[in-house]
Amino acid sequence: QVQLVESGGGVVQAGGSLRLSCAASGRTFSSYVMGWFRQAPGKEKEFVAAISRRGGDTNYADAVKGRFTISRDNAKSTLYLQMNSLKPEDTAVYYCAADIMHTATMARLIDYWGQGTQVTVSS
Repeated sequence: QVQLVESGGGVVQAGGSLRLSCAASGRTFSSYVMGWFRQAPGKEKEFVAAISRRGGDTNYADAVKGRFTISRDNAKSTLYLQMNSLKPEDTAVYYCAADIMHTATMARLIDYWGQGTQVTVSS
């Protein structure tokens, strides 16, 4: 089992940047494929980005490709999401996710979730 705690959310103007962090504790962090998802009001949770266990492979949703960067530091048991050129449509609660056996791209297959951190982008 792993516990996930996100931080770094906030309010930013369009075009600005934020860096989200997800601190993991419990089972060995490097055992998990990790991902970020987001959920806007009235919408389903959607995939944002994922990263392999050693960090060598990444995957992004088309909506964030070229603007967001996912990374991980296994020595610190921490996952990151650097978000640049933010748009109002990026406003959502962002969730850190841990996936034992799959690719961390499908919400229904995620094993563990963080509590979420709010990101609000004003126009």
